[in-house]
Amino acid sequence: MSGAEGQGSGRTSPGVGSLAHRVPDLGALELLLAVARLGSLGAAAREVGVTQPAASSRIRSMERQLGVALVDRSPRGSRLTDAGVLVTDWARRVVEAAEAFDVGAQALRDRRDSRLRVAASMTIAEYLLPGWLLALRAGRPDTAVSLLAGNSAAVAQRLLSDEADLGFVEGLTVPAGLDSVVVAHDHLVVVTAPGHPWARRRRPLRAAELAATPLVLREKGSGTRQVLDAALGGLARPLIELSSTTAVKASAVGGAGPAVLSELAVGEELATRRLVSVPVDGVLLRRDLRAVWRTGHRPAGPARELLGLTRKSPKGR
Repeated sequence: MSGAEGQGSGRTSPGVGSLAHRVPDLGALELLLAVARLGSLGAAAREVGVTQPAASSRIRSMERQLGVALVDRSPRGSRLTDAGVLVTDWARRVVEAAEAFDVGAQALRDRRDSRLRVAASMTIAEYLLPGWLLALRAGRPDTAVSLLAGNSAAVAQRLLSDEADLGFVEGLTVPAGLDSVVVAHDHLVVVTAPGHPWARRRRPLRAAELAATPLVLREKGSGTRQVLDAALGGLARPLIELSSTTAVKASAVGGAGPAVLSELAVGEELATRRLVSVPVDGVLLRRDLRAVWRTGHRPAGPARELLGLTRKSPKGR
């Protein structure tokens, strides 16, 4: 085999294989530019933060990849070959383009990180999110946060229509098109005003009795109502149907009738005896509280940080 044939067999023909295999990486190009500017491979190695043997190896690897000698080494320093001068000129344009790319990508990250749109079901919005958002603000004071509160069905719709970056729901299931992770657990409690007959019961309610009793309830689509309905196998026609946890609680305190609410929502009222907790036998009123997001759009930036804060919260254990 002739020398020319031997050399040709070791090269990659133009257009063969992916560009990533034919073009040196940015680190190698930055090293070559440093050699051209400093006239010393050792000084160039120090500037880019590698050892001199590693720098020599990277230059040799680039020369093999391109099929030309780039640097002449001597005791007096390192000098670019004619081919090295030409490649360095091209390398400078590639690195400048990469720097422009990096600036643009950072601008996109800054725009994303400047706002956070959160959608949450009522209990989480009222009793858990304020603490999580305060903790987020301590680390990201420049991020503008908007909170959209609604029932679990409305939260899912906000996410699916790209009106929110991260959501929190209380329902039994995760709607199609969303991914989720459990961030906290919650218990539902049956409560009444102190003057209601149930407040003086000596025995727990039976699940069937609770199911048959008209209650002050949240609207259909709320996580609380979904969990209660599933646990009891059906509910009587509501005594009153309201669209917020605060409204349900106020009605119960006012004596309108029994209600089933998150223990997060009634702690103060139970402590001051404005409401009384009524034990129930034969049913477990426990639910998972979940963070949700669109499938394939894993939370990033401030959304990811907020998700991390929920996992650190004592309520999330």
